[in-house]
Amino acid sequence: MKSETAAGVLDPAPEEGGDDTQIGEQIRALRKIKGFTLQQMAEGAGISTGYLSQIERNRSKLPIGVLKKIANLLGVQMSWFFQPETLGPAEERDLIVRAHRRRKMSFTGTGIREELLSPNLNGPLELLLSTIAPGSDSDFYSHDGAEAGLVIEGVLDLWIGDKSFRLQVGDSFSFDSNQQHRCANPGEQPTKVVWVITPPHY
Repeated sequence: MKSETAAGVLDPAPEEGGDDTQIGEQIRALRKIKGFTLQQMAEGAGISTGYLSQIERNRSKLPIGVLKKIANLLGVQMSWFFQPETLGPAEERDLIVRAHRRRKMSFTGTGIREELLSPNLNGPLELLLSTIAPGSDSDFYSHDGAEAGLVIEGVLDLWIGDKSFRLQVGDSFSFDSNQQHRCANPGEQPTKVVWVITPPHY
């Protein structure tokens, strides 16, 4: 998505190399526009003021669960932090996503980059491509709905509740996302996973 300025205009973030920084900057900019102090927003999101300050300055890990709390407090969907390309031809909108027009988001400090493959988040599910850097992982979290996925590159360690699994290319999975879950790349090459999440989580 785009970051809102005081004039109400949404400024796009850079396409490459700036996604992590842009999320922190967008959080800070939107917080100020909404009139929240650091302390007010930190309390509302259930995190410390120091942690929020570090997030805004891109000096701390930003797990998806924390970003979701911040997004909820700021009154935006998590998809707000995705960076869209040009919208493309009118006849393709809400139907087709060209590879060069995917909306992207990286989670600061986690080594995980998401690309939104769904044309929009208005339907019953979302489709994502996750690229997980070697040695990177997510925190445990849970949410309403269900998830399924397919490993298309690399190796994926997946924890679902009290169970853990190692998945290779071609392996797939499905689970109730109300269970605590997390993933990691234990390999030396990037891992890529296509995820289906319902209802849309971002």
